[in-house]
Amino acid sequence: MSKFLKSIPLIALLAGLAAPASAEKFGLGRTALPEEIAAWDGDVSPNGDGLPAGSGDAIVGEEIFAEQCAVCHGDFAEGIDNWPKLAGGADTLDHDDPLKTVGSYWPHLSTAFDYIKRSMPYGNAGTLSDDEVYAIVAYILYSNDLIEDDFVLSDETFADVELPNADGFILDNRAETEYAIWSGEPCMENCKEEVKVTMRAMVLDVTPEEDKPATAEVTQASAAKVEETEEAPVEAAAPAIDAELAKAGEKVFKKCKSCHQVGAKAKNRSGPILNGIVGGASGAVDGFKYSKALKAAAEGGLVWTPEELAAFLAKPKKYLKGTKMGFAGLKKEEDQAAVIEYLKTFAE
Repeated sequence: MSKFLKSIPLIALLAGLAAPASAEKFGLGRTALPEEIAAWDGDVSPNGDGLPAGSGDAIVGEEIFAEQCAVCHGDFAEGIDNWPKLAGGADTLDHDDPLKTVGSYWPHLSTAFDYIKRSMPYGNAGTLSDDEVYAIVAYILYSNDLIEDDFVLSDETFADVELPNADGFILDNRAETEYAIWSGEPCMENCKEEVKVTMRAMVLDVTPEEDKPATAEVTQASAAKVEETEEAPVEAAAPAIDAELAKAGEKVFKKCKSCHQVGAKAKNRSGPILNGIVGGASGAVDGFKYSKALKAAAEGGLVWTPEELAAFLAKPKKYLKGTKMGFAGLKKEEDQAAVIEYLKTFAE
């Protein structure tokens, strides 16, 4: 330190350094222009105010969703691991563990548009164009059976879509009904004579379940099927395969691969193995935990004939209310026929 600095009292030196900052402005920046503010002001109101011009449908949205969103939310908005499910949950709000999605809980579609536009995709927020956001929102609506795949969602048709829980919320009136009750001095010690744990978390979506051995009931049912097969006087001939149609079905099956596997090394994923599914009994894959609805159908003798499979693939949640399958369905009959033909090539 120089002799000059040593001769100046420290307090006086600090005061001198701070003086310019407090005495005058730096003169940086300027007032934002209206068009600059508008570029960042992207909020969308429930009535549609603030929506940008643009449009998109579920067909286009499916491709964008697969590229930008499926890594976390699944190809069919069914959610992966603990990433949020975006489809399903209808009629579950009165359950102990409701599934809250756009199709079951959210009251306003503007929330979905605004959030996706601002915050998605994860790690690359704000990169989607307005048309891409419209298309993704349309695909989420389609996955929740709220629109048809050819419905064009736009700033003009946005208000035509009413979500199932639009009237499920009430205004927050706690200021009038509750604040007065809690406005006194808070109790800070010895507030209760005894403290007890009265409830525990019923559902935690983070604890893996161990595979359980097949129950005696399942084992007996399997044995009965084997016995029936052995008693059958004539074995059914293997179905003829249309090679060209099966090849087309292999491409369609790409929509199913995120949940289902086929072939010699196939394993159960979020959906069961599909080897031997065509013509096979429903609910028969060992080690897979089927929904209650599918178990009931299996007990009722449901067999996956090509006709039944086609009906299921067209609209799974309509065909079997309560199914865990999040896929909205294959709308085109030629796609249904092709994927069924492809599945025929994988014997049990």
